[in-house]
Amino acid sequence: MGDGSRRAALAVTAVFVYGTLRDDRLRGVVLGGPVTGAPGFVAGAVCATGFAATLVGDEGRAEGLLLDGLAPDARARLDRYAALSGQTARHCAVQTAGGAVAAVLYAGGAPEGAWSLAGWQAQLGDAAVLAVAELLDLPANGAGGWRYGSALSRAASRLRAGQTGARQVRRAQAAGDVTVARLARPYGAFFAVEEADLAFRRFDGGMSETVTRAAFVMADAVTVLPYDPVRDRVLLVEQFRAGPFLRGDAECWSLEAIAGRIDPGETPEEAARREAVEEAGLVLGAMEFVAGYYPSPGAVTEYLYSYVALADLPDGAAGVFGVEGEAEDIRGHLLDFERLMALVAGGEVNNAPLVLTALWLQRERARLRA
Repeated sequence: MGDGSRRAALAVTAVFVYGTLRDDRLRGVVLGGPVTGAPGFVAGAVCATGFAATLVGDEGRAEGLLLDGLAPDARARLDRYAALSGQTARHCAVQTAGGAVAAVLYAGGAPEGAWSLAGWQAQLGDAAVLAVAELLDLPANGAGGWRYGSALSRAASRLRAGQTGARQVRRAQAAGDVTVARLARPYGAFFAVEEADLAFRRFDGGMSETVTRAAFVMADAVTVLPYDPVRDRVLLVEQFRAGPFLRGDAECWSLEAIAGRIDPGETPEEAARREAVEEAGLVLGAMEFVAGYYPSPGAVTEYLYSYVALADLPDGAAGVFGVEGEAEDIRGHLLDFERLMALVAGGEVNNAPLVLTALWLQRERARLRA
């Protein structure tokens, strides 16, 4: 916000919060602890981004809470939260049971479509609390609020990871098996880096010495290989990849299955169907789950869900696609099954998800064709 707006905002001590900040947990994270307020509303067109606010209800007013007497550190955290979400301060008159009160609210761009607090809490509330805590914990470096979407995706991944997985051979992890002396997030943008000083339970029952471990933190992702069992062919996509380039690979274009990050509120299968439309213009049929796995658990948090999907792949089904505004330039290739396996054997297919999925298809092909 400009200097004039900031001075005007500071002249009013009461703050009106609405939208997602009506959620007690999120408000507590933003303000650094539990803070209650007096119910009230602001009349007129009040709206802001999904980061902090809501569309006006049918009554032409925004319901919220009037917070008066915020501690300086709580107000500073709220200011930073607003700055991260691209919102600016404006004066308002809050209607309360005791009458109108002058206050400040933060407003930005309007969210798309209808919005309700209960719906947001059910779909995104848990992830939003984790995401906002991550963003406010990062050093104040002036980065824009676009990072919120990435932090939200990482938070949704953490929630999925908290569900107990299959275990027959692995040890049963119990409370106290991993202790953390320090956790730091030195970097956070589309991806993030986390570093921890930790100790873990050894197989002899004792604890290890404290060691430092770092990981590249990524949201969960999905891959899907479209397969036409009638024509016995698949569709691969080809695109430039930064990983091979930064490694110094002489070939930086990669043959892959359709892939993408799982958006907050999506299931892996929903993400696969969305990515198929975006990257190949395909509407998928029945989906077969291949595996869920960490491609590199030593240093990367990414977890992949891989599928094979039945699809109609006539001649001409392959084209050039990509999401506008994301610099995507993705070319499709129709290959018969034998050619796919020849590319795997010859090394031209050299990324783990497609190799794994091709081998799964080799095993299940006769069943799918039947």
